[in-house]
Amino acid sequence: RRTTKMAGIGSSNYWEDLRKQARQLENELDLKLVSFSKLCTSYSSSRDGRRGDTSDTTPLLNNSTQDRMFDTMSVEIEQLLAKLTLVNDKMAEYTNTPGTASLNAALMHTLQRHRDILQDYTHEFHKTKGNFLAIREREDLLGSVRKDIETYKSGSGVNNRRTELFLKEHEHLRNSDRLMDDTISIAMATKENMTSQRGMLKSIQSRVNTLANRFPTINNLIQRINLRKRRDSLILGTVIGVCTILLLLYAFH
Repeated sequence: RRTTKMAGIGSSNYWEDLRKQARQLENELDLKLVSFSKLCTSYSSSRDGRRGDTSDTTPLLNNSTQDRMFDTMSVEIEQLLAKLTLVNDKMAEYTNTPGTASLNAALMHTLQRHRDILQDYTHEFHKTKGNFLAIREREDLLGSVRKDIETYKSGSGVNNRRTELFLKEHEHLRNSDRLMDDTISIAMATKENMTSQRGMLKSIQSRVNTLANRFPTINNLIQRINLRKRRDSLILGTVIGVCTILLLLYAFH
């Protein structure tokens, strides 16, 4: 009986040590998860605050520091979760040992409470970690897109200027082509008009010749009129030539 009693006392101390380890690990996990959640929140806030900042050096340094802190805290929390899982497994083994049947209900209740706490901490850790990784992936994608846009804007300035010059030159060519088409159309219309007038003048001349042949008096009158026109033309040409010569002499005097 004394040996059984001593074994019961030793087992009770072993169970209390396991509970103490579990509570200590749970407290550490609680503090780590709070700090981990604050880190993820500050990471998201700092990203939002720097979206309008064009400087690249400081954000990169801050982000790399937060990324290192995230990786370090993730490893620490995973180690604590592994230790707490191991303690819960030892507690489960203890509930199956002989001599604990009378206390099995209380022990199972305590073990289930510690398992629930472990499950909650594990779920919270994976949720926070997933949110952090999603934010980082999204921001990295947006950052690469912004860099591509800035690179395109800085590199396309000269190309835009050249394109603008090409468009202006093309517009000038189109205007010149349009003017040439209009000029050709006017010339063709003028040619047709002159051809029509030439036909009319030939018709009138033929009629006048017909009348002159029929009436000699009218023919003589027409010849006199033509002679006077030629004389007037010669006189007018002589006057114009003399005036031109006088103007040239006056200009070069």
